[in-house]
Amino acid sequence: MDARGAVAVWGAGGRVGRELLSALAAHPTLRLGLAVGRAQDPRDPALRAALAGCVGVVDFSLPEAQPALLSALDALAAEGRALPLVTGVTGLDAAGWGALEARARRAPTLHAANFSLGVALLARLTAQASRALGPSFDVEVFELHHRQKRDAPSGTALHLARAAAEGRGGSVSDAPTPLPRDPALVHVSAGRGGQEVGEHTVFFLGEAERLELTHRAASRAVFAHGALRALDWLRARPAGALWGLGDLLDDLLGGAAGAPRGP
Repeated sequence: MDARGAVAVWGAGGRVGRELLSALAAHPTLRLGLAVGRAQDPRDPALRAALAGCVGVVDFSLPEAQPALLSALDALAAEGRALPLVTGVTGLDAAGWGALEARARRAPTLHAANFSLGVALLARLTAQASRALGPSFDVEVFELHHRQKRDAPSGTALHLARAAAEGRGGSVSDAPTPLPRDPALVHVSAGRGGQEVGEHTVFFLGEAERLELTHRAASRAVFAHGALRALDWLRARPAGALWGLGDLLDDLLGGAAGAPRGP
Protein backbone atom coordinates (compact mmCIF):
# COMPACT_ATOMS: atom_id res chain seq x y z
CA MET A 1 0.00 0.00 0.00
CA ASP A 2 1.27 3.48 -0.91
CA ALA A 3 1.77 5.38 2.37
CA ARG A 4 2.40 8.73 0.67
CA GLY A 5 -0.14 11.50 1.18
CA ALA A 6 -2.66 11.96 -1.63
CA VAL A 7 -2.71 15.37 -3.35
CA ALA A 8 -5.52 16.91 -5.39
CA VAL A 9 -4.29 18.85 -8.42
CA TRP A 10 -6.61 21.54 -9.79
CA GLY A 11 -5.87 22.68 -13.32
CA ALA A 12 -4.25 19.33 -14.06
CA GLY A 13 -4.48 19.84 -17.83
CA GLY A 14 -2.52 23.10 -17.80
CA ARG A 15 1.20 23.58 -18.34
CA VAL A 16 2.18 23.48 -14.68
CA GLY A 17 -0.58 20.99 -13.89
CA ARG A 18 1.00 18.43 -16.20
CA GLU A 19 4.38 19.00 -14.55
CA LEU A 20 2.74 18.39 -11.17
CA LEU A 21 1.44 15.02 -12.31
CA SER A 22 4.95 14.02 -13.37
CA ALA A 23 6.53 15.32 -10.16
CA LEU A 24 4.04 13.48 -7.96
CA ALA A 25 4.82 10.18 -9.68
CA ALA A 26 8.32 10.28 -8.19
CA HIS A 27 7.74 12.31 -5.01
CA PRO A 28 8.97 10.63 -1.78
CA THR A 29 6.13 11.73 0.53
CA LEU A 30 3.25 12.79 -1.76
CA ARG A 31 1.30 11.08 -4.55
CA LEU A 32 -1.49 11.98 -6.92
CA GLY A 33 -4.91 11.52 -5.34
CA LEU A 34 -7.13 13.50 -7.70
CA ALA A 35 -6.55 15.34 -10.98
CA VAL A 36 -9.21 17.87 -11.97
CA GLY A 37 -9.41 19.66 -15.31
CA ARG A 38 -11.06 22.95 -16.15
CA ALA A 39 -14.32 21.37 -17.32
CA GLN A 40 -14.92 19.54 -14.02
CA ASP A 41 -16.95 21.07 -11.19
CA PRO A 42 -15.27 20.60 -7.78
CA ARG A 43 -18.69 20.71 -6.11
CA ASP A 44 -19.64 17.42 -7.78
CA PRO A 45 -20.35 14.84 -5.00
CA ALA A 46 -17.98 12.25 -6.47
CA LEU A 47 -15.15 14.79 -6.68
CA ARG A 48 -15.84 15.99 -3.16
CA ALA A 49 -15.65 12.42 -1.86
CA ALA A 50 -12.27 11.96 -3.57
CA LEU A 51 -11.11 15.34 -2.32
CA ALA A 52 -11.94 14.37 1.26
CA GLY A 53 -9.35 11.60 1.03
CA CYS A 54 -6.52 13.98 0.15
CA VAL A 55 -3.99 15.62 2.45
CA GLY A 56 -3.89 18.87 0.49
CA VAL A 57 -4.70 20.70 -2.74
CA VAL A 58 -2.46 22.36 -5.32
CA ASP A 59 -4.30 24.80 -7.57
CA PHE A 60 -2.93 26.04 -10.90
CA SER A 61 -6.27 26.68 -12.56
CA LEU A 62 -7.68 30.10 -13.56
CA PRO A 63 -9.11 33.03 -11.56
CA GLU A 64 -12.64 32.27 -12.75
CA ALA A 65 -12.31 28.62 -11.64
CA GLN A 66 -11.07 29.30 -8.13
CA PRO A 67 -14.39 30.33 -6.48
CA ALA A 68 -15.90 26.89 -7.12
CA LEU A 69 -12.84 25.23 -5.61
CA LEU A 70 -12.96 27.44 -2.53
CA SER A 71 -16.65 26.64 -2.15
CA ALA A 72 -15.92 22.90 -2.22
CA LEU A 73 -13.09 23.30 0.31
CA ASP A 74 -15.33 25.34 2.60
CA ALA A 75 -17.92 22.56 2.51
CA LEU A 76 -15.28 20.03 3.54
CA ALA A 77 -13.98 22.33 6.28
CA ALA A 78 -17.52 22.58 7.67
CA GLU A 79 -17.42 18.78 7.98
CA GLY A 80 -14.14 18.95 9.91
CA ARG A 81 -11.80 18.36 6.96
CA ALA A 82 -9.86 21.63 6.48
CA LEU A 83 -7.39 20.83 3.71
CA PRO A 84 -4.23 22.89 3.17
CA LEU A 85 -4.35 24.79 -0.14
CA VAL A 86 -1.37 25.86 -2.22
CA THR A 87 -2.32 28.07 -5.16
CA GLY A 88 -0.40 29.68 -7.98
CA VAL A 89 -3.38 31.34 -9.67
CA THR A 90 -2.48 34.84 -10.87
CA GLY A 91 -4.60 37.64 -12.29
CA LEU A 92 -6.99 37.67 -9.32
CA ASP A 93 -9.22 40.72 -8.95
CA ALA A 94 -10.09 42.35 -5.60
CA ALA A 95 -12.95 39.92 -5.01
CA GLY A 96 -10.69 36.96 -5.78
CA TRP A 97 -8.05 38.14 -3.32
CA GLY A 98 -10.71 38.77 -0.70
CA ALA A 99 -12.08 35.25 -1.04
CA LEU A 100 -8.59 33.72 -0.85
CA GLU A 101 -7.64 35.76 2.22
CA ALA A 102 -10.92 34.87 3.92
CA ARG A 103 -10.24 31.19 3.25
CA ALA A 104 -6.73 31.57 4.70
CA ARG A 105 -8.23 32.68 8.01
CA ARG A 106 -10.11 29.37 8.20
CA ALA A 107 -7.55 26.87 6.88
CA PRO A 108 -3.84 26.80 5.98
CA THR A 109 -3.44 28.57 2.63
CA LEU A 110 -0.36 29.64 0.68
CA HIS A 111 -0.27 31.75 -2.47
CA ALA A 112 2.69 32.55 -4.67
CA ALA A 113 2.86 34.09 -8.12
CA ASN A 114 5.95 32.01 -8.77
CA PHE A 115 6.93 28.80 -6.96
CA SER A 116 10.63 28.96 -7.68
CA LEU A 117 12.65 29.33 -4.49
CA GLY A 118 15.16 31.16 -6.66
CA VAL A 119 12.53 33.81 -7.36
CA ALA A 120 11.67 34.03 -3.65
CA LEU A 121 15.34 34.68 -2.95
CA LEU A 122 15.44 37.19 -5.83
CA ALA A 123 12.62 39.17 -4.18
CA ARG A 124 14.54 39.21 -0.90
CA LEU A 125 17.73 40.41 -2.65
CA THR A 126 15.74 43.01 -4.58
CA ALA A 127 14.40 44.57 -1.39
CA GLN A 128 17.87 44.61 0.14
CA ALA A 129 19.48 46.14 -2.95
CA SER A 130 16.77 48.77 -3.24
CA ARG A 131 17.21 49.76 0.39
CA ALA A 132 21.01 49.90 0.10
CA LEU A 133 21.22 51.79 -3.21
CA GLY A 134 18.48 54.27 -2.43
CA PRO A 135 16.71 56.77 -4.71
CA SER A 136 19.86 57.71 -6.62
CA PHE A 137 19.31 54.47 -8.59
CA ASP A 138 16.29 54.12 -10.87
CA VAL A 139 14.55 50.72 -10.76
CA GLU A 140 13.03 48.93 -13.75
CA VAL A 141 11.51 45.44 -13.67
CA PHE A 142 11.16 43.57 -16.96
CA GLU A 143 9.62 40.13 -17.50
CA LEU A 144 9.39 37.86 -20.54
CA HIS A 145 6.93 34.97 -21.00
CA HIS A 146 5.40 32.77 -23.69
CA ARG A 147 2.80 34.27 -25.98
CA GLN A 148 -0.13 32.41 -24.34
CA LYS A 149 0.33 33.95 -20.89
CA ARG A 150 -2.80 35.95 -20.10
CA ASP A 151 -1.72 38.50 -17.50
CA ALA A 152 0.89 41.16 -18.16
CA PRO A 153 2.90 42.15 -16.25
CA SER A 154 3.20 38.82 -14.52
CA GLY A 155 2.32 38.43 -10.87
CA THR A 156 5.99 37.68 -10.21
CA ALA A 157 7.12 40.93 -11.83
CA LEU A 158 4.65 42.90 -9.73
CA HIS A 159 5.83 41.07 -6.61
CA LEU A 160 9.45 41.99 -7.40
CA ALA A 161 8.47 45.59 -8.09
CA ARG A 162 6.65 45.80 -4.76
CA ALA A 163 9.74 44.39 -3.02
CA ALA A 164 11.87 47.12 -4.62
CA ALA A 165 9.32 49.82 -3.79
CA GLU A 166 9.04 48.74 -0.17
CA GLY A 167 12.83 48.79 0.10
CA ARG A 168 12.88 52.53 -0.68
CA GLY A 169 9.41 53.65 0.35
CA GLY A 170 8.27 54.11 -3.24
CA SER A 171 5.41 53.01 -5.47
CA VAL A 172 4.84 50.72 -8.47
CA SER A 173 3.50 51.46 -11.96
CA ASP A 174 3.09 49.40 -15.12
CA ALA A 175 1.77 52.35 -17.13
CA PRO A 176 3.83 54.69 -19.35
CA THR A 177 5.15 57.42 -17.09
CA PRO A 178 6.22 60.94 -18.03
CA LEU A 179 9.88 61.91 -17.85
CA PRO A 180 11.73 62.80 -15.78
CA ARG A 181 10.36 59.95 -13.68
CA ASP A 182 9.91 60.15 -9.93
CA PRO A 183 13.01 58.42 -8.45
CA ALA A 184 10.80 56.59 -5.93
CA LEU A 185 8.70 55.02 -8.71
CA VAL A 186 9.44 51.40 -9.69
CA HIS A 187 8.37 50.76 -13.27
CA VAL A 188 7.29 47.32 -14.57
CA SER A 189 7.10 46.18 -18.20
CA ALA A 190 6.43 42.89 -19.99
CA GLY A 191 7.26 41.05 -23.20
CA ARG A 192 5.35 38.15 -24.75
CA GLY A 193 6.52 35.73 -27.39
CA GLY A 194 7.59 32.24 -28.34
CA GLN A 195 7.62 29.58 -25.64
CA GLU A 196 9.59 31.40 -22.95
CA VAL A 197 8.99 29.70 -19.59
CA GLY A 198 9.75 32.84 -17.62
CA GLU A 199 12.47 35.43 -17.20
CA HIS A 200 12.52 38.29 -14.68
CA THR A 201 15.15 41.01 -14.35
CA VAL A 202 15.36 43.85 -11.86
CA PHE A 203 17.54 46.71 -13.13
CA PHE A 204 19.14 49.19 -10.73
CA LEU A 205 20.33 52.07 -12.91
CA GLY A 206 22.80 54.53 -11.39
CA GLU A 207 24.69 57.47 -12.84
CA ALA A 208 27.80 55.45 -13.67
CA GLU A 209 26.93 51.85 -12.91
CA ARG A 210 24.16 49.29 -13.36
CA LEU A 211 23.17 46.29 -11.28
CA GLU A 212 21.00 43.52 -12.75
CA LEU A 213 19.35 40.73 -10.76
CA THR A 214 17.93 38.05 -13.06
CA HIS A 215 16.11 34.75 -12.72
CA ARG A 216 15.48 32.48 -15.71
CA ALA A 217 13.35 29.35 -15.54
CA ALA A 218 14.51 26.61 -17.91
CA SER A 219 11.53 24.32 -17.30
CA ARG A 220 8.10 24.49 -15.67
CA ALA A 221 9.19 21.54 -13.55
CA VAL A 222 10.76 24.06 -11.15
CA PHE A 223 7.30 25.46 -10.37
CA ALA A 224 5.81 22.01 -9.77
CA HIS A 225 8.59 20.94 -7.42
CA GLY A 226 8.38 24.26 -5.57
CA ALA A 227 4.60 23.94 -5.14
CA LEU A 228 4.90 20.43 -3.70
CA ARG A 229 7.65 21.56 -1.37
CA ALA A 230 5.36 24.38 -0.25
CA LEU A 231 2.51 21.93 0.38
CA ASP A 232 4.73 19.67 2.48
CA TRP A 233 5.72 22.74 4.51
CA LEU A 234 2.18 24.13 4.75
CA ARG A 235 0.76 20.91 6.21
CA ALA A 236 2.48 21.75 9.51
CA ARG A 237 1.33 25.40 9.56
CA PRO A 238 -1.78 26.98 11.11
CA ALA A 239 -4.51 29.04 9.53
CA GLY A 240 -4.68 32.74 10.29
CA ALA A 241 -3.60 34.71 7.23
CA LEU A 242 -2.23 34.05 3.79
CA TRP A 243 1.20 32.40 3.79
CA GLY A 244 3.74 33.13 1.07
CA LEU A 245 6.83 31.43 -0.31
CA GLY A 246 8.89 33.99 1.60
CA ASP A 247 7.77 32.32 4.82
CA LEU A 248 9.19 29.02 3.61
CA LEU A 249 12.36 30.86 2.63
CA ASP A 250 12.61 32.24 6.19
CA ASP A 251 12.71 28.68 7.50
CA LEU A 252 15.40 27.71 5.00
CA LEU A 253 17.49 30.74 5.99
CA GLY A 254 17.18 29.88 9.66
CA GLY A 255 14.54 32.41 10.67
CA ALA A 256 11.50 31.33 12.60
CA ALA A 257 8.30 31.52 10.55
CA GLY A 258 5.72 32.98 12.88
CA ALA A 259 2.54 34.67 11.78
CA PRO A 260 1.83 34.48 8.06
CA ARG A 261 2.86 37.65 6.25
CA GLY A 262 1.47 37.14 2.75
CA PRO A 263 2.90 36.17 -0.64
